[in-house]
Parts: sequence; structure tokens; C-alpha cells
Amino acid sequence: MSQVIVLDTGPLGLVTNPKLSSESAACAQWLQAHIAIGNRIVIPELADYELRRELLRANKTKGIARLDALAKLLEYLPITTTAMRQAAKFWAHARQQGQPTAGDKTIDGDMILVAQAVTLAVPELVQM
Repeated sequence: MSQVIVLDTGPLGLVTNPKLSSESAACAQWLQAHIAIGNRIVIPELADYELRRELLRANKTKGIARLDALAKLLEYLPITTTAMRQAAKFWAHARQQGQPTAGDKTIDGDMILVAQAVTLAVPELVQM
């Protein structure tokens, strides 16, 4: 059974980094291995946004080009109203349980990312 792997900003940044460090090379090999065995790899729009804004700020055009190319190769998961409403529920629930994941005034991207992943409604989901 294949897995669905949802990429967070960190791994996404590593595999699109044009400067090959040992860490980025290992991450790229890991991604290629999962693609080769038929796992479904998903780029959430929020992870794209978080990485892209930093690449734009630093004027890293090669990184942006690599991000664009990867988004065409893999599945891209847009942010939806359903995901945002689920993120709001997760955010509120975490605070009700006394376990906030970010400051009260922040948008809390992690909750949005998790909510995006949940909207895929798959039993085998891995968030990296």
C-alpha cells in the first residue's frame, strides 16, 4: 500500500535548494526513492508560501525556479475554505486543552498545514 507524504517547509526547502549540501542531497534521494516506489507526494500551498516568501525576500531565483518545477512534478494541495475552517477548529481545541502551538496573535501555519493534510482524507498519511 502506498503512502501519502505531505511535505512541510523544511524538506521542501532542502529538495529545492540549488546548493547541494549533504543534507539536501540526502533529502532529494529520499524524495526520489518515494516517488520511484509510487508514494503520493503532496506540496501543501502553505508550505509553498512559507518557502517562496523567503526565497523572494532573498532574491533566490534559482530556488524559486526549482520550487516551481517541483510543484509541477508533484501534487499541489491548494488552501481551501474547508481546510481553513478545520485549522480554526484545531487552533481552538489546542488552546482549550492548554496546548497552544503558537502565539495567540499568530496565524499558526502548522495548524493550517495539518488541516490541509486532513482534507486529503487518506488512512496512511505521513507529514514530513
